[in-house]
Amino acid sequence: MTDQRKEPLEVCPGVFQIPAQRPSCHVYLIVGTYKIVMLDSGIDSSFGDLRDGLSDIGFTPADVDLVVNTHEHFDHIGGNKYFFRTAIIAAGRLAAAKITEKDAYVTMYSSFSADYRYTKPHLWFENGAFIDLENAKLEVIDTPGHTSGCICVYEEYNKLLFSGDTVFAHGTLSAIAPSGSAGDYVHSMDVLNTKKIERLFPGHGSLSQTPSEDIERASKNARTRLQEVKTGDTWSESTPLDEPGQ
Repeated sequence: MTDQRKEPLEVCPGVFQIPAQRPSCHVYLIVGTYKIVMLDSGIDSSFGDLRDGLSDIGFTPADVDLVVNTHEHFDHIGGNKYFFRTAIIAAGRLAAAKITEKDAYVTMYSSFSADYRYTKPHLWFENGAFIDLENAKLEVIDTPGHTSGCICVYEEYNKLLFSGDTVFAHGTLSAIAPSGSAGDYVHSMDVLNTKKIERLFPGHGSLSQTPSEDIERASKNARTRLQEVKTGDTWSESTPLDEPGQ
């Protein structure tokens, strides 16, 4: 446990956020009737905090049945190795391909001395896949833009959206990293804008207090970003994020 570790939050019944400090991401735990799903696993060096957060909720890493990576970046997949032998690791098809092939440039592992072993997914999701937990039903939605492999997870019973790095509070978009696309971002935001979203849980920063308005704002931001790309004002991974702090 680090001095900066924040206590887990039960953001709604049976759904917990285990907050993270940069460069890691927030981890979400969805406690189903018979299975437990964890969304993202953070960086490998923050596993101690993740383990302690699970303990605070009343679980151990071995209790997690399924780990879903929202995309292929190191800060979302690094902890996979601690669940690899006891849980199913899953990601969208394009993210899973990059992780499996150890594409260190796209996953950004080339910039960090991290252990890449045992991060690859066992299960490759296609768009529209469902995870039925009985008390929760999770839909996998392809949302490329930040990277080509980004997905969001939508819980349809309670209208919850777990957005990874696709969209943050206030409608802020992430930077376009290698394999990402401004055009894809526009389409992804339009897809999300068709969903009724009552709670928005991003991979970084604060929780959204106005999810519908934030998704609408994100859709407009994506179109602005695409126009900037068309006119040569390129938005790349080197562009600082303007999302709120952790």
